[in-house]
Amino acid sequence: MLKKALISLLPLMFTHAVQAAPSQAAIAAADHARTAYHDRVIDSLAKMVRFNTVAQEGVPCERNAQHIAFKAFLREEADRLGFDFDDAGCVVVIGLGAGKERVGIVTHGDVQPVDPSKWKQSPFTLDRTSEPGLLLGRGTEDDKGPIATALYAMKAISDRKLPLGKPIELYVYMAEESDWGPLETYLKTHTPPQVNITLDAEYPVVTAEKGWGLVAVTIPDLPAAPPSAPPADPVLASFTGGFFNSQIPEDAVAVIDGATPELERRIRARAAAQKGMRYEFTRNGAQWKITAKGVSAHSSKPEDGVNAIAMLADALAVQPWQGTTAGAMVSFLNDLVGTSLYGEKFGDVAYRDPFMGPMTVAPVVLKADAGGLQLNLNLRRPRGKTGTELERQFRTAFDAWKATRVPAATLKAQIGEPWLREDAPQVPVLLDVFAHYTGARDPKPVSIGGGTNSRLFPNAVSFGPGMPGTVYTGHSEHEFISEKQLSLNLQMYTAVLVELAK
Repeated sequence: MLKKALISLLPLMFTHAVQAAPSQAAIAAADHARTAYHDRVIDSLAKMVRFNTVAQEGVPCERNAQHIAFKAFLREEADRLGFDFDDAGCVVVIGLGAGKERVGIVTHGDVQPVDPSKWKQSPFTLDRTSEPGLLLGRGTEDDKGPIATALYAMKAISDRKLPLGKPIELYVYMAEESDWGPLETYLKTHTPPQVNITLDAEYPVVTAEKGWGLVAVTIPDLPAAPPSAPPADPVLASFTGGFFNSQIPEDAVAVIDGATPELERRIRARAAAQKGMRYEFTRNGAQWKITAKGVSAHSSKPEDGVNAIAMLADALAVQPWQGTTAGAMVSFLNDLVGTSLYGEKFGDVAYRDPFMGPMTVAPVVLKADAGGLQLNLNLRRPRGKTGTELERQFRTAFDAWKATRVPAATLKAQIGEPWLREDAPQVPVLLDVFAHYTGARDPKPVSIGGGTNSRLFPNAVSFGPGMPGTVYTGHSEHEFISEKQLSLNLQMYTAVLVELAK
């Protein structure tokens, strides 16, 4: 009970009686950074985006050719800007100054997979023309934009020759999106800075993160019907969708054998009533193909996207589907998941925390697996239940469903832990800087659905780069950061580093 009370009171714990302005030294350094280095940050970001630093299956990050080339570029940047550089394989550290007490900036250089066909220009070219004022490209917001900005915030501080009581270390990890193991191993033998800010989330300050989870439901191949003429009743022959587990899917496809004009009419009508969806319908002989187009988003913020898998299953809910694996999966989705974001239909799993918000349950990948069809559900869960309790509730609802639908269906679950940082000493400084540069009145810490490397560093909280109330575009097929936001981030990062390192 005491822990729950602390969580609900967390925003109050960091409230200031009076909002303090940054020091004149911090403001002057931030002004210098904006006027001297705005264009340099964009140039550096453009060069970083060119490296396709998506993880390669089976290739360790320290042996990934694109990662090696990206780190070589960072070394060149560090040398040119006058910083120290250390390459520890999957972790790069760029330093300004020397001393025992240090301030850390935590970022990552790897990026999520991308579908180039969905971009106006190559996602690995910084696109400044398609949408004026926006810088489009994979990694612009997550997380190469923050790396470039941090480098030039450090450069501005170096230019001003400010006496640093604490050196600054910029950490660039090369496998944040795929494997935290190498960073955990690195930190066992390397002492990190005593105070850290992670540039991989939102403003004003992120002090809590939901736990990541994955529930995988597999429906085995059902016995095929005897070969015959066109089926007497329409049959759902296939259903697939999604790209990767950390993205709300914007694509899903279903194929129906023997669809009648009346069935087509009802599906079209149900699909037309959905908001934010686009559909394409094509016929090839007896087969009718439905292609659903939603809106991709980071799976930690399913409200920012439109889930094509869930919406297509809903469009198909005009009749029961019998006899096929795809039909059984549509039934599962409509019976236990639906189009809500919060798991209310899945037995007793739905819950929320006063500060961290509700658990979200999002179908992310639906694909043919060995001997069946597998659906991955991405979970982001707050405090309030144990992982054991939550998994039990998922299994109870699933077992009841499969007993009457598909007894051979299976469920596997990975349930991660939520994270909360209640006492990071730098939070008041971050809130003061944010308030000064944005005009926000009495900003308070927030919780996010995503998980960052803040969890692995002492006294670490996240500070940007995304503004509150805006769509976070990382992991989407329309990733960008605006020039205006990049400039604002440059000012705020510079001011914060001055205040923390002085």
